Order: sequence, then structure tokens, then C-alpha cells
Amino acid sequence: MSDFRESVNLKYVKLGYHYLISHAMLLFLLPLAAFIVAHLSTFALQDFHDLWDQLCYNLVSVIIFSALIVLFLTYYLLTRARPIYLVDFSCYKPEDACKCTRQIFMDRSSLTGTFTEGSLEFQRKILERSGLGESTYLPESVLRVPPNQSMEEARKEAEAVMFGAIDELLGKTRVNPKDIGILIVNCSLFNPTPSLPAMVINHYKLRGNVLSYNLGGMGCSAGLISIDLAKDLLQVHPNSYALVISMENITLNWYFGNDKSMLLSNCLFRMGGAAILLSNQRCDKSRSKYQLVHTVRTNKCADNRSFTCVTQKEDSTGRVGVSLSKDLMAVAGDALKTNITTLGPLVLPMSEQFHFVAALIGKKLLRLNLNPYIPDFKLAFDHFCIHAGGRVVLDEVQKNLELTDWNMEPSRMTLYRS
Repeated sequence: MSDFRESVNLKYVKLGYHYLISHAMLLFLLPLAAFIVAHLSTFALQDFHDLWDQLCYNLVSVIIFSALIVLFLTYYLLTRARPIYLVDFSCYKPEDACKCTRQIFMDRSSLTGTFTEGSLEFQRKILERSGLGESTYLPESVLRVPPNQSMEEARKEAEAVMFGAIDELLGKTRVNPKDIGILIVNCSLFNPTPSLPAMVINHYKLRGNVLSYNLGGMGCSAGLISIDLAKDLLQVHPNSYALVISMENITLNWYFGNDKSMLLSNCLFRMGGAAILLSNQRCDKSRSKYQLVHTVRTNKCADNRSFTCVTQKEDSTGRVGVSLSKDLMAVAGDALKTNITTLGPLVLPMSEQFHFVAALIGKKLLRLNLNPYIPDFKLAFDHFCIHAGGRVVLDEVQKNLELTDWNMEPSRMTLYRS
């Protein structure tokens, strides 16, 4: 019981310290404001008349000062960043005919006749540890026996995912497709001609001056890169809607070989996609789910380990697949550290920033044997949505950021139903 009391006391001491540091500026301004109010309360009516007379005698100074204020306010209003709102989003849910339980996955893999017993056992073990549940989906072309990997089937899958998500999104928001001024589609491994954005424009008859972008080959990071691109475009195109579609195509990228580094993608990736509607119109503020405040990007392609950690290539038999290297977790951890260092000063309260800087000075300048200080991001965020790239990814992020099971629940359930 004494240990429990000490832990509770320590908890409230930490919360009190966090409140004190975070509101230091407010605590400083309150006495100053009280002093100014107390001083003004001693003014008599004649004092205010005398002050007005002095201002009338210095009319030129008053005009110049007022003009500077107006100039400053005008500059501020013209150069300040436009608020970006996430009006709504929708996730595509495939038909029940595409549902793939673990047993169906293993049965279909066995019936293809291309996998060795060792490869089937490897996939079974990975599947059990992946964090995927019994309600994941694969395109019908992959579930067929034999599978039908064709361009036509790949287009069918892309259309089903994109149009299914967009239809639901437009139904939620009641936005006219003609009002969409920016369109961004990201799909890493399927880039046909006509392009995916062209398919969307043709299907929904978007206006002729829509700005369309097709991002390919960027892997799991493409979704956030698309949001960052949409944010930048919305800063320079007023009164606009941006439609972002994030998806992957399975049909042409299912691997039927026996290279274990390529079999991982079969066990981890499933059919699906999302459509997101962003807006910079202030009239959408009241109905929007979120407001986009910060985006942070880290590019590690100059490092060879990062560059080769996810590679589409041929195996020794000529079969094409996506190889996930053993360095993937180390590379992801390094990028995460860089992002945290960049994001920290933007979102963390002053108390956590003080701790971080103090630990950094002690380690780098004073050469003290200190462990790196991990900021408590729970003081900055109420909810976390971690990239659901696999159970191992989520476990590592939870451990490194010291998040609770409750914090991780949304991401784990997203992986379970992906």
C-alpha cells in the first residue's frame, strides 16, 4: 500500500509540474495584467481627457502608428496559413465473397501447387503471429483456383476499392464531385495507363481544371505523403476541396514463389483502401471531424539500408514479388526517432521539452551516462493511430513510446480487421 501511495503522489507531483511549466507564460502575465488594471482604476475622468488632448496634439504620430498597425494586420491576414480540415473519410469494405479467413488462406495457397511444404509452414506461422483476424479480405482473382492474375482483374479490384470508398464518402459529406479541385491517388505497385486518377475523373466526371496527382512506388508512407501534398496545395488554392485516395492493389502483386522474404507480403497485406476529403473552407469547420495541424516528413533514401529495405524484384525462378529485408524494423525505428525529434517541439508541453533538452545537454555536453529521455507523448495527444503494418511494428512503437494497451487498441483492431 505504501508503494501505491508513493506512486499516486508521484503521479500528481508530475501532473502539477507539467501544469506549472506549461502555463508559465500565463502565470507571468496574470500579475502584469492585474497591475495594469489596478493602475488604470486610479485614473480620474480628467486624466482620460488629458490623455485624449495629448493624442490630438500628436495627430501625425497617431496616424503613423495606426497605419503601421493596419499594415501589420493586413500582412498577417495575407500570409497566415489557411486552416486545413478533414471533413470526413470512408474505408472500403469488400463483399463477403472476398472474405479470407486463415484457413481459406492456407487452403488456397496449398491448392495453387507452387508453394513447397516449407513455404506453406512458414506462411502459417507468420499468419498466426501477424495480428490479422478472421475477417480480412483478398480479391476474388487471388482466391480463385487457379488464380487469375490479369490486367483486367487488377483494374476491377482498383475500381471496386476506389469507387466504393468514394461513393460512401460523397454520400456522407454530400459534396458535389464538380466541387473537388484537387485529386491525389496513391498506390505503390499498380500504375496502369490510363492512370488511377484518370479513372476517378472519368467515372465521376470531375471538372476540367481539377489538379490530379498519381503517387506510386512509395510503399506504406504514401498515405501520409499524399496528405502532406494536399495540405500544401490547399494553402495556395483557396476555397477548395481535396480528395485523397490511399490504396494498394493485390491482384498483380501476389507472390507465388518460395523466397521467404517475399512471402511475408502475402501474409501481411490485404485488400482495402480509404478516401479522405480535405477542405480549406472555414464554412466546413463545424462539420469536420479533425483539423490538420502538423505534418512531419523524414526522407531516408540516401541511406542504403533504408533504400533497399522494401524492394520489388524477381526471385531466383523469375517470379516477381516484394522483398522485406531484415533491416526493416531498424530502419523504421531510425525514421521514427527522427520524426519524434522533429515533432516534439511542435506538440509537447514545455515540461516535457525541458526534460528532453536537459537530458540532451547532460548526455552530449556534460558526458553523463544517461539513458535517452523518451518524452511522454500522452501529455500532448489524447488518441494515437499508429501505422498498422504488423504486430511487430505495433509492439516496437508501443515499447519505445511507452504507450498503454488502451492507446494501442485502435491500431491493433485496425490490423485485426485489415
